[in-house]
Amino acid sequence: MSVVCLESLTFGIGHLVRAADALGERLVLLTRDPAYYACELERLAPDALDVVETDTFDVEHVADLLHRTPGLRGLISSTDTWTLIGAELSERLGLPGLDPAVLRLTRDKAAVRDRLHAAGLTRGRAMDVAGHGAEEMLLKEVGLPAVLKDTAGTGSQNVWLARDEPELVAALDEAAGRELKGRLFAEPYFSGPVYSAETLTWAGRTRLLGVSSRLMSPEPYFREEITAFPVAFPEARRAMLERWLGEVLATIGYTDRFAHVEFVLTTDGPEVVEINPRIGGALVGEGMCRALGVNVYEAMIETALGLRPRLIDADLPGGPAVAFVLGYPAAPGVFTGVTGLDRLADMPGSPAWYPVRSVGDPVEHLDDSRGYAGIVYAEGETAELATHHAVAAANAVRVLTEPFPRAGDAGG
Repeated sequence: MSVVCLESLTFGIGHLVRAADALGERLVLLTRDPAYYACELERLAPDALDVVETDTFDVEHVADLLHRTPGLRGLISSTDTWTLIGAELSERLGLPGLDPAVLRLTRDKAAVRDRLHAAGLTRGRAMDVAGHGAEEMLLKEVGLPAVLKDTAGTGSQNVWLARDEPELVAALDEAAGRELKGRLFAEPYFSGPVYSAETLTWAGRTRLLGVSSRLMSPEPYFREEITAFPVAFPEARRAMLERWLGEVLATIGYTDRFAHVEFVLTTDGPEVVEINPRIGGALVGEGMCRALGVNVYEAMIETALGLRPRLIDADLPGGPAVAFVLGYPAAPGVFTGVTGLDRLADMPGSPAWYPVRSVGDPVEHLDDSRGYAGIVYAEGETAELATHHAVAAANAVRVLTEPFPRAGDAGG
């Protein structure tokens, strides 16, 4: 029997393979580029899973492949880019899955904001930004500070903070020249520390598995830099967050599976940033497995099969707290390597480097998460200590680039 992954997050395939094996399923990865998963695939036996290279944007071709997959029982689509394609294919083939309308809603950040506002779960509404008079209308309806962003954006791309009118004008001008995945909208900017809730929902009941800290770059950018899990909230506040998250997810009709809910903890309570219908990216899934003491990816396989995930009720044995630092170069250019990795073995927290890029890859954008070349990971008795270990280790590591070749430069 088979479970198919329509692409995947960069990390987590190894855990998925082990989860599928434990449940008696064969994992199949459909991907446009197997090299994207090289770090994970190189750690697995060659026959650990089936990797099929294909155009995963070609819905009809993928549907044909799925029809011909022996014993197909479930489809996993855990990335923002392929969420809606996966929903369409699951519905077409009669496989277990969330209502595609719910997934379409999660991929429209403005619609989510307005749905939550109507339910009294956020203080701000969304405003589409288009046409003549957008600046004046935005000042009137949203006010400053405001955030402008792509309704279907990912990885903190195409996000602008406008704290005053000159920044608003500059953001509107810059956005006008960008190709967006959705449409441009504005919403209030909520000040405070940023977190992400890692949740699992089944039959409408949501369990908060833990909260990740999200340390960001200085304003006006929203580059993710450091994450730690699990944040040690007092029990009363943790229980409040779990209730609130259950209400938030119920309001958008989210009844099953993992969710990665980014929120700001303001002086007036939590405010949703966005809702991602998947497990967290980067090393969030890895960290959850280690910190909770279970392979959380078994729940991903179980829900793909339409089975109640055991994780929703399980007593969690626990493990070390974890943290990781995204490794960005000092300047854009061609990635040439990393120095300082030899020092990690002598540092506390068992730090490790998880590569994302290969030598020769271009690094063009440093204002958002497209720019990191790898991740420094470490552990500790608490998330605070794990963060200290990860930051100390990351400080010993340098991500190197060399300038892009100039137009007209001759090759050697």
